[in-house]
Amino acid sequence: MAAEAVSIPPSVSWAQRSARVFLTFNVECEKPDIKFEKKLVTFKGICAPDNKLNEVEIPLYSEIDPEKSSYINKGRLIEVVLTKEKQDEPFWPSLTSDRKKHHWLRVDFNRWQDEDESADEFDNNDDMFSNKMGDFGDEYENDDSSSIEDEDLPDIQ
Repeated sequence: MAAEAVSIPPSVSWAQRSARVFLTFNVECEKPDIKFEKKLVTFKGICAPDNKLNEVEIPLYSEIDPEKSSYINKGRLIEVVLTKEKQDEPFWPSLTSDRKKHHWLRVDFNRWQDEDESADEFDNNDDMFSNKMGDFGDEYENDDSSSIEDEDLPDIQ
């Protein structure tokens, strides 16, 4: 009995900005076949560690510019940047045109930006928090009041 290769969809996470949509294929695939069309992204590849065929067609909510869209294989995952055809249109309410809840599709909250946020505000918030974190570290580095001398510690048996 010959077993046919059954394809499974890879895990995909997505986020968007006003001009772009970010996809991350969370699979380790050496030579993926990724194609961009106006309203469709296709992924196909034999992925590690199981050497199984991962394949998915993503019908997009709105049109993209296939010529300006690209991907990079980072080894354990593949990052895709889709350039929206109409960059002045509102944010997409969903990634797919069928608006179904797909078990393989998740929102990438680390990259997500709401429609009312601008890129500048997002970057400034990151800087604000990183500066504050640096202040917290410096504050406690020079404080020796909580240090305990070795002679006060009980012996370990």
